Amino acid sequence: MRNFLKQVLATLIGSFTGLVLFSAIGTGSLVLLFFLIGSRDQQPQISSNSILVFDLSKPIQDTNPPLSFAEKFLEEEARPLTLQTVVNSIEKAKTDDRINGIYLDGSDGTSNNGYAALKEIREALVEFQESGKKIIAYDVDWSEREYYLGSVADNVVLNPLGNLEMNGFRSEQTFFAGALDQYGIGIQVVRVGQYKSAVEPFTRQSFSEANEQQMTALLDDLWAEYLNGVGKGRDLENRRLQQIADNEGFLLANEAKELGLVDQLAYDDQVQEQLKKIAGNSEQDPSDRNVSLFRYRNVNQGNGNEQVSENKIAVLYAQGNIVGGEGALDNVGSERFSEEIRKLRKDENVKAVVLRINSPGGSATASDVILRELQLTREKKPVIVSMGNVAASGGYWIALGGSRIFAQPNTVTGSIGVFGVLPNIQELANNNGITWDEVATGDLAGLNTISRPKTEQELAIYEDAVNRIYDQFLAKVSKSRDLSQQQVAEIAQGRVWSGKQAQEIGLVDELGGLESAIAHAAEAAELGNNWELQEYPKFNPFEDRFLRQLIGETRLSRNSDNPVDNRVQKLRTAWDNFKVLNDPNQAYARLPFEFWIE
Repeated sequence: MRNFLKQVLATLIGSFTGLVLFSAIGTGSLVLLFFLIGSRDQQPQISSNSILVFDLSKPIQDTNPPLSFAEKFLEEEARPLTLQTVVNSIEKAKTDDRINGIYLDGSDGTSNNGYAALKEIREALVEFQESGKKIIAYDVDWSEREYYLGSVADNVVLNPLGNLEMNGFRSEQTFFAGALDQYGIGIQVVRVGQYKSAVEPFTRQSFSEANEQQMTALLDDLWAEYLNGVGKGRDLENRRLQQIADNEGFLLANEAKELGLVDQLAYDDQVQEQLKKIAGNSEQDPSDRNVSLFRYRNVNQGNGNEQVSENKIAVLYAQGNIVGGEGALDNVGSERFSEEIRKLRKDENVKAVVLRINSPGGSATASDVILRELQLTREKKPVIVSMGNVAASGGYWIALGGSRIFAQPNTVTGSIGVFGVLPNIQELANNNGITWDEVATGDLAGLNTISRPKTEQELAIYEDAVNRIYDQFLAKVSKSRDLSQQQVAEIAQGRVWSGKQAQEIGLVDELGGLESAIAHAAEAAELGNNWELQEYPKFNPFEDRFLRQLIGETRLSRNSDNPVDNRVQKLRTAWDNFKVLNDPNQAYARLPFEFWIE
């Protein structure tokens, strides 16, 4: 027995010692791992005579949620960039003596970046050119999105066997009504607004006349802005570009050059030789000369003039669906977002707030919760709104908290309307032998059930809620924008507008990007040049979310060029957007669940 106890005690001591040793080694490894991860983001060294390389395939967002543990190990070029990072890097390169030019590289695939963000980048590239530095753009197959940026270059190059897309914009909508009928899923809707089309995919098999009208007007305006930009960059009349789009659509390399859309047909190695000449050092290795925009974002110019001030201008990003509660990191959760606004309101160092919106909307109740916090903040300090690619429905609702609203001409906004979607699975269940029965203490006890369609009395309750919320939406727009109720009623009805149209009808104050909104915020707060920019929301420190991220999925991936993959991805996105509907009144101020332009 004594020997047995000795063996057990020895085993326990050995196991404990091994556990301690394993933990020590593991902890040391993690510390080393964190060090290596952190060291990847240290400021890189940039040599003189360098070329800034902008990969046009990279996804560009207003803001990024924190990287998961797995994403920390991805190559730099696999990570997305924020719009502010891209614009600031181009502006920095303009006066950086080490940067001799910019290379717009479109050869690594396509992107789905929004045209409003692309316009802001394009404006920064034009200012870079005005400094006297050169821009070269190259692609194997220029899509319209990449070409919108590439057309600004001093030399636009296309692979000799490549092609160029110039065929106009389209917006395709998937309609589920036929499939829902086939599978026995019933949908009842309540809505206010002739143009409020977000419910049409569930009730129709094609565009309504009103929806087709508004989408045509919107695309025409966005296309005109595209033609203006490309026409100016290539010194071609809009009429000529429209003829090419109508008659050619898809041009092979020689045709693109003959029509003046590109300057040169060449291969990548030939383009690299041109970059060597711009760099002024033909002997330098390309890997030493070229610096990616992702690496360059952390580079200081070394002149000691980096702005540091106790006066802060906070840029608060509202990106994604507006939902009640905390919401996911890629949503605008009303509780989480409101807490951020309250912190900024109470922070005496924050002298002004710029609300950057890139949201199709969502819950009407959540939107109003956020609006209230913005209004309270506006009473203490300037609140300026900058609209990104889309700021519509609930996105426009929260924009009403700003004293001045900026939008790009190709921003999608408006859509002042409200709807509710009320699904039921009675037929689907009955066809598979499933039935329900119920007992209740009141006629309206089953108001929220999906086991049957809503009764006329229940529908009337939802319709009344939607109508009341719509009336409140109109009243808020009227008060905030200093428009009469009649004026608002005429431009509401759920109709979407381009930023250019929105300015003309009074929904937007000025055309301009995020930089314009920040400059106005500094002026409104009377800060002069004594201010520093800070971005929000600030996510929890890495160590606090390590375990959560360790088991998280990697979100980042390249956009597929396969049309089937792209179609499936759009359907998946539409379904994900539908799943986050959580308004307590079942009232939503939102764009269609599948809204995209190509």
